[in-house]
Amino acid sequence: MAHIIGISGSLRRHSYNSGLLRTAAMAMPSGSSLTIASIADIPLYNGDIEERDGIPPAVSALKDAMAAADGILLATPEYNNGIPGVFKNAIDWASRPPADAARVFGAKPFAIIGASPGGFGTILAQNDWLPVLRTLGARLWTGGRLMVPGAGKAFDGEGNLTDSAIADRLRRFLADFIATIA
Repeated sequence: MAHIIGISGSLRRHSYNSGLLRTAAMAMPSGSSLTIASIADIPLYNGDIEERDGIPPAVSALKDAMAAADGILLATPEYNNGIPGVFKNAIDWASRPPADAARVFGAKPFAIIGASPGGFGTILAQNDWLPVLRTLGARLWTGGRLMVPGAGKAFDGEGNLTDSAIADRLRRFLADFIATIA
């Protein structure tokens, strides 16, 4: 049984990417599960805070969940053709202290999906994650890509995926990802 941690890079209540993760949690292959972790309570990284107070509890919880998982699914928005700052901030915190990064990222299978109102989905943000994950020692799964362009038409006003063709693509994506780690 593979257990995946899903992380949305958006803080919006009706986020398309959080909705994509909710759909993923329900679409996991039999015998596998996906738990959605939140980055909402992670403060901006500040080395002075780390030195004075240590790793914040929200960061420790995220790191422990990631370390215990069989794989990680990032659902990335794309802001101004790149990675959202809050998402990169959460991953930066999760890499602290450097001596603990291997426990969280080392050879851990990572997959990336994303939804965006734009016409190209999240291709640029997904590409921007590659050097970050490589630097952290993660094992990026490249067996498939899932980008949802025109997300305003694929999701309802509550951020729930309503497009059955995309839901089918997501199921296949998850099955292929899980098959490589199960």
